[in-house]
Amino acid sequence: MFLPVGTPNDRRKWMDELPPGQFRHLFDHLSGTLFFAKDRQGRLMAGNPAFVKRCGFTKEEQIVGLTDHQIFPPRLAQKYHRDDEKVIATRQPMLGLIELFPNSQGQPEWFITDKLPLFDKDGGVCGLCGTVRSYEEQRAAIQPYLELADVAEHLKVNFRERLQVSELAEIAGLSVRQFERKFRKTFQTTPRSYLMRMRVIKACELLAGTNLPITEVALESGFYDHSDFSRQFRKHMGQAPTTYRREKRGNGVETGLR
Repeated sequence: MFLPVGTPNDRRKWMDELPPGQFRHLFDHLSGTLFFAKDRQGRLMAGNPAFVKRCGFTKEEQIVGLTDHQIFPPRLAQKYHRDDEKVIATRQPMLGLIELFPNSQGQPEWFITDKLPLFDKDGGVCGLCGTVRSYEEQRAAIQPYLELADVAEHLKVNFRERLQVSELAEIAGLSVRQFERKFRKTFQTTPRSYLMRMRVIKACELLAGTNLPITEVALESGFYDHSDFSRQFRKHMGQAPTTYRREKRGNGVETGLR
């Protein structure tokens, strides 16, 4: 199976056919993410529903033309404005800013802000856009993964070895029952299925990037025989290993074998 290869002209044509600002609508549906855009004078030009609501308004049209000083407390507004000026002056993004921003109750809370310059068709900076995400919510969201980080790292390094759930539970400092319940809740799968996915990912890498025979790919990926490997690969990838290798080569994937 061969897929068509796109060109820069194809991309430009496709982009020209899109209505202006269509990508921006993605931010209207991102849970927990506030989106805004400003002109060079620091006046708000756009904001997703979450941002509009956080600013105390109901419609985007109500914030257009307002500045931070008209919405936020003076000290916060000054900080936002200084960062905006830096982004515009340097033409460089400011990413991962940990700063205070009013929460839904209007109280200052720690948030993560990303700001990027916006350029006009002539290459000049015409403003900036950014996102704001709750630091507390982000930390809470990843906390379950952090608690199992040692287990995930162990599986990453030892994915070829036979799975020992009791050993993983010991690494996590939990009973086997507690570990299995927590692992499934966090990763939405069982430890065995998680391990199989890691082995299949490794197999994909070897199939696309080496000339190893299929049997050797199976062994290098942690499978015990060709039959088990083929069954698991087809289950996860929807095709046989030989078909996967042939398609990757045919599609011009960088394999280092050209």
